[in-house]
Amino acid sequence: MDILTQASRLEALGNPTRLAIYRALVRAGHAGTPVGKLQEAIGIPASTLSHHLSKLCACGLAGQTREGTVLRCRAHYDVMDQLVGFLVAECCVDAAAACASEECDSPACG
Repeated sequence: MDILTQASRLEALGNPTRLAIYRALVRAGHAGTPVGKLQEAIGIPASTLSHHLSKLCACGLAGQTREGTVLRCRAHYDVMDQLVGFLVAECCVDAAAACASEECDSPACG
């Protein structure tokens, strides 16, 4: 995985408003949620939501589809899984002895 791509995703999630938006999208499930409902849930102006959604979409964490007059937003779960995998991929690699001795309780060491 490209470290610059993952860094841009982490940067996008580093903003508290974007993190709240992303968590709401994750909670919505694979069906996603209409942008209006998302705006109500987060409680921010439409223009602010649009700005933050564009950042999440640009880095691949989310996407939008138009369904008639409704703009539906979805989390891209495969991208989320890649990001989490990237973060734990090398867990305890340099501390193999610690993992072997059960000092590490990370699932990645399992």
